Amino acid sequence: MERNHYDHYWNKGWVVIEEVFSGEQVERIGALALTYADNEPNAARPGYNMDPSPDGTQKAPRKVDHPFLKDREFRDFVLDERLTQIIEFLIGAKPLLFGDQLFMKPPRYGSAKPYHQDNFYFGCHPDDEVITSWIALDDVDAANGCLRYIDGSHLGPILPHNPVPGQDYNRLPPQELLDLRKESLALVKRGGVVFHHSKTLHTSHRNESERWRRGYAAHWVTANVTSERDTLDKAYFKRAPTPLGARCDVD
Repeated sequence: MERNHYDHYWNKGWVVIEEVFSGEQVERIGALALTYADNEPNAARPGYNMDPSPDGTQKAPRKVDHPFLKDREFRDFVLDERLTQIIEFLIGAKPLLFGDQLFMKPPRYGSAKPYHQDNFYFGCHPDDEVITSWIALDDVDAANGCLRYIDGSHLGPILPHNPVPGQDYNRLPPQELLDLRKESLALVKRGGVVFHHSKTLHTSHRNESERWRRGYAAHWVTANVTSERDTLDKAYFKRAPTPLGARCDVD
């Protein structure tokens, strides 16, 4: 961790930090992710947790919700001190894990995710103390659907998010409110982590490559944070008395 990482995060609303995890660690977690994805309930829900091929003849896993609750190996991975120490450095307080997902984006037809702000969904305050860590389980670039950010958008308001026709799981801000001149790509090697502020506008394009683009997203708050919604009612950190709510038995 260096001062320039801190400055980039607070100036741009996001930052990439490479080599947080080893290649061996992410390879093991990536394989475990695929195992759970194949057994995910409601796996036939197109666009949410399954991506169909353009001709409809194939399907591949897109998303696994709440991996933390499904396997101790996921819990040990996401609560690694190398990760939590970086988050504490960026937001200035102990991080508390409240939710997570695995995003798969399969080769050739992994679907796009429209621009959005996490805190539109979370409704948490203060929003400066809400952060997402996105751990790359594969090398990630423009071809396989890297995260893209609107630099500095965390300094503005939470925008209105309108329903996307035919996609009840997606919301999209009005296009005229997105300044794409400020768009930056977050390229990251496997084992690296992308961190973003809860108000930073972000998206990812379709996976046009022959490679997977798997990422482990985890969402964190400080002890100061409250929510106007039910976001924190079932937060992981409430499941055990430890500060991170972490090494609890939920198998």
